[in-house]
Amino acid sequence: MATQRTYASASLEAHSKLAKRKWLGVTVDGTSAKNFINGEFRESKATTFYDVHDPATQQVVTRVPQTTPEELREAIESSAQAFKTWKDTSLFKRQGIMLKFQALIRQYQSEIAANIVLEQGKTHPDAMGDVFRGLQVVDTACSIPSMMKGESVEVASGMDTTSMRLPLGVTASICPFNFPAMIPLWSMPMALATGNTLILKPSERTPGASLILAELAKEAGIPDGVLQIVHGAHDTVNAILDAPEIKAISFVGGDKAGTYIHQRGTDLGKRVQSNMQAKNHCVLMPDANKNDALNGIVGAFAGAAGQRCMALSVLIAVGKAREWVPELIERARVLKVGSGFSAGTDVGPVISPAARDRINSLIQSVTDEQGEILLDGRNPTVEGFPEGNWVGPTVTRVTTDMTAYKTEIFGPVLNVLEVETLDEAIDIINASPYGNGASIYTSSGAAARYFTHTAEPGQMGVNVPIPVPVPTFSWSGNKGSFRGDVPFYGPQGLHFYLQNKTVTSHWRVDDVDSTRSTVSMPIHQ
Repeated sequence: MATQRTYASASLEAHSKLAKRKWLGVTVDGTSAKNFINGEFRESKATTFYDVHDPATQQVVTRVPQTTPEELREAIESSAQAFKTWKDTSLFKRQGIMLKFQALIRQYQSEIAANIVLEQGKTHPDAMGDVFRGLQVVDTACSIPSMMKGESVEVASGMDTTSMRLPLGVTASICPFNFPAMIPLWSMPMALATGNTLILKPSERTPGASLILAELAKEAGIPDGVLQIVHGAHDTVNAILDAPEIKAISFVGGDKAGTYIHQRGTDLGKRVQSNMQAKNHCVLMPDANKNDALNGIVGAFAGAAGQRCMALSVLIAVGKAREWVPELIERARVLKVGSGFSAGTDVGPVISPAARDRINSLIQSVTDEQGEILLDGRNPTVEGFPEGNWVGPTVTRVTTDMTAYKTEIFGPVLNVLEVETLDEAIDIINASPYGNGASIYTSSGAAARYFTHTAEPGQMGVNVPIPVPVPTFSWSGNKGSFRGDVPFYGPQGLHFYLQNKTVTSHWRVDDVDSTRSTVSMPIHQ
């Protein structure tokens, strides 16, 4: 245990070198994280807490309160009150705040990433990417004056109809553990720039990044009450669902919670967008650029320890491409498993011992159901970190009726299927109940075009293993991976936070009188 304490301390020491600023709501010494309510970081009066463990050491780095009903009610009411003035704040002022927010996130990107490594386990470079992909949504929100434009037309002599895009009111976001910065940033800039207020519940496993972002938002000029961070589990989610003041809810997570949130929220008349489970496929054609394809596939299934809803979890090798599987296995085998703070680490720990055990059980099911484990990553030894939640890259050969194929494993596990034709591969993909993403590696433009037009998932990649669009486009997962009518971010995602209003007016031209002109430059502020 002495060795374990030494390495736990080393983990905190590595964190402290990267995170030099003292953040008001975040703790790394095992004390309680704070709520952010009405512009203040506050200790909760909760009696129930959830321990947040460093996944590499099991050391408790912070404790998350189950926010009390009274605290939740105050957050909701102050959000509703703040909306009354925030909705009338000019677009240019809101744009200015977004520009400051953007600059602050860039300034502290490495510190946000360090907190993600400590709480979630990602490697620091991968955590930097987590922040960067969220920052791209902030970049897009900085164009809000152009994005909010309505339409106007003269419908008759002296009569005009104008459409306006107006904010909804109080909105909410319920976030998962796997992207502690990116997914909160899918909601924060879009909700706030459009004039809504936002109540955000981070995962009780990874609260720190959201609290840092809230502090930066306040520093950028977000008024008190416009953004709230509240913690907890089921009771907090139900309070958000049931509050009549909350008009729209964004959720990313698993099927069970996502189905429940969508059903209960829509039954209560709220807008709900719910991004849920996935099983993403990649088709490997024999005419592909082998080196590029194998490198991309390995990185896409093992990166972030497979804890991405867009992780590549199924490889369909077509024809002679099956002969490349042994080389793929060797590239996966040399990936380094270890602490996200350790130099050269490729695959960090999974989030919890329970997640590790579940992944290992699904790997075992391949053998139990007469499949093959081609590369077994269970129970790797990581020197100095005996208590980490380690699962190494794993490759299995399966069939579509096996449990490991039908289940989202959410770990660094690649299921391999082998078929003879592209049509067979497409049939497998289209038979899946999920529709987040699918990719193809090929040098044939005809095959790529046929694949992208025939396969059913919403996000398609050609020689790209993780085809998530940049935020100038909207998220496009579909089928069983998404519930709701409006997707995340981008042009369509903007509509999630807006309601339309039309004004038709008639002014008789002969009523116009001459008046004294104003010659100074008009200022719209």
